[in-house]
Amino acid sequence: MAKEEKAKKSAGYSAENITVLEGLDPVRKRPGMYIGSTSETGLHHLIWEVVDNAVDEAMAGHADKIEVIIQKDGGLTVHDNGRGIPVDVHKTTKKSALETVLTVLHAGGKFGGDASGYKVSGGLHGVGVSVVNALSTNLTAQVRRDGKIYEQKYKIGVPQGKVKEVGKIDKKDPRQTGTSITFYPDESIFETVVFKYKTVLEHLRSQAYLTKALHFVISDERVGLTYQYYFEGGVISYIKQLNRNKKVRNKPIYINKMYEGDILVELAIQYTDDFDEVVLAYANNEFNPEGGMHVTGFRTALTRVINSYATKNNFLKETGKKESGKLTGEDLREGLTAVISVKLPNPQFEGQTKAKLGNPEVRTAVEAILASELEVYLEEHPQEAGKIIEKALLAAKARLAARAARDSVIRKGVLEGLALPGKLADCSESDPAHCELYIVEGDSAGGSAKQGRDRRFQAILPLRGKILNVERARLDRMLSSQEIKNLVIAFGAGVGDLFDVAKLRYHRIIIMTDADVDGAHIRTLLLTLFYRYFPEIIKGGHLYIAQPPLYRVQVGKAFQYAFSDEERDEILKDLVDEASAKRTAKVTAKKKAAGDTENSDSEEPEDGSEAVEQGVMNGVKFNIQRYKGLGEMNAEQLWETTMDPENRVMLKVEIEDMEKISEVFETLMGDEVPPRKRFITTHAKTVKNLDI
Repeated sequence: MAKEEKAKKSAGYSAENITVLEGLDPVRKRPGMYIGSTSETGLHHLIWEVVDNAVDEAMAGHADKIEVIIQKDGGLTVHDNGRGIPVDVHKTTKKSALETVLTVLHAGGKFGGDASGYKVSGGLHGVGVSVVNALSTNLTAQVRRDGKIYEQKYKIGVPQGKVKEVGKIDKKDPRQTGTSITFYPDESIFETVVFKYKTVLEHLRSQAYLTKALHFVISDERVGLTYQYYFEGGVISYIKQLNRNKKVRNKPIYINKMYEGDILVELAIQYTDDFDEVVLAYANNEFNPEGGMHVTGFRTALTRVINSYATKNNFLKETGKKESGKLTGEDLREGLTAVISVKLPNPQFEGQTKAKLGNPEVRTAVEAILASELEVYLEEHPQEAGKIIEKALLAAKARLAARAARDSVIRKGVLEGLALPGKLADCSESDPAHCELYIVEGDSAGGSAKQGRDRRFQAILPLRGKILNVERARLDRMLSSQEIKNLVIAFGAGVGDLFDVAKLRYHRIIIMTDADVDGAHIRTLLLTLFYRYFPEIIKGGHLYIAQPPLYRVQVGKAFQYAFSDEERDEILKDLVDEASAKRTAKVTAKKKAAGDTENSDSEEPEDGSEAVEQGVMNGVKFNIQRYKGLGEMNAEQLWETTMDPENRVMLKVEIEDMEKISEVFETLMGDEVPPRKRFITTHAKTVKNLDI
């Protein structure tokens, strides 16, 4: 029996390892169920699904190089030098294993459970490549194995013939084995089919960090660019990248250990002088933005071990007089940067997009390994341990001060009968789902907005000047700002650890600032406030940015608003052409009626606004007003351009890449000047229409 089991485990990777669960039909009808959405995010998810298969080969020890090529004609190719998808006939489907993988949901080497398939895999459901096939107009799969090159082509998931041998591999060719998938996303399914090179680079960089010594080559043939990623250090390299512009308190703590023979736990931990926590969690190289059991186990062990060490070494004497004498998880998360990567045989993700890991055994594994390894580290590095605990003690003091400030704001509201800020012009609607709050720059624009709004559902809160930059401010200092206090009270959902998005008084909060440099600065300060202290408002889809027009273009009595220089020129041409046509028709009619040969003059533009540009085009007078600020619009103009739900244009604020967004805020709004200077120098030439 032992010999039979050994023989089975050593069997080659063949059609026997491909397990079929069900068919492919639902994919085109409900693509969002499989790739999250049909937006740009869903489009790029197709790439991740194909790349995941190649990474699975690397994690299994069968590949060390992956190439991703964005082609000029809109297609995308992923090469790997793994074993190559099997091409022999599958016993259940009676088709080749390659066709089975590409046309049947839940078919892959991830379900059978034997060692020649995948012990560890990122693609839990096995739907990846088949979904990509179903959502592509054309797909070509090429396999190199057994000294031969095989190929099969598809249209909208339908094979255009059987697998064919198209060549033999030269013995000198370095690519003896591997799989190549080339696909063209279906324009009828996706909102856009244009791949973004930057998005691809950022995603694959994290994949390279998470798989040591895996070589990525990413090329964009549209612009002739190629990048390569290769990191020997794994997550240590990753954490150094995350903290490259920050003041750090300790060298990265690195842990890489197997738990009970089947769960690999890899961690990197470092503290900085920042106030925010950055924890990136991965399971089988899949990013879990909502965390999961590995994050729970990590936090439990971190809090317990550091408290134990701090108590043992008398660090908690001062805090012992207050509260429980222990540091809280919140104290220990301030300034923490951590990358948690686990690899396990049967991951249980929530949904195909793998947002959260649900395996309870992973919590036990991470907690046990971190507890034992961190305890040893702290004992062996007392100086760095002291710096970490010193940071946590400062956070504890700040937490108490912040709680007092928060309670003061909330208590004040209770004592005053939940009195709203004096400057707030509230709406009459009581259902938050139908209410919106405009945060307006300046009293002048606030006055116009109050007069022009629909009082039933639109509330207006003017801001005086620029609010505090909260990137480097704790909660207690933040709440010392009267303008921010007004915002907190107006939201009605609390602040800090008592914030409850369900109590939000307005389900649309709209930032409305001038279309100039000062307006952009105020908008950035407000976005910093929301991102750092009210991220739930953004995640809940409640935050928007109003888009007031830049120009009012008038020809005769006709006028339109333009939101860019290009739109201004287009509107001007259309209005002039329309006026010219009317004038020609009028003159022709007069000639026929009375023989009048005189051309009538163009109508004078309506008065009532200061024009920054007047002129004549094709004999037609025009008048263009450039709006420097919201205060230059009267109430009627502000309503019809920026506040009327029927006509207004608004941008919805969303969080897609937490790592990238945090880095941008840190660069632009943090204390460190050199990174900000580099950013400005790098991007200065790409800025358009800068008012100085």
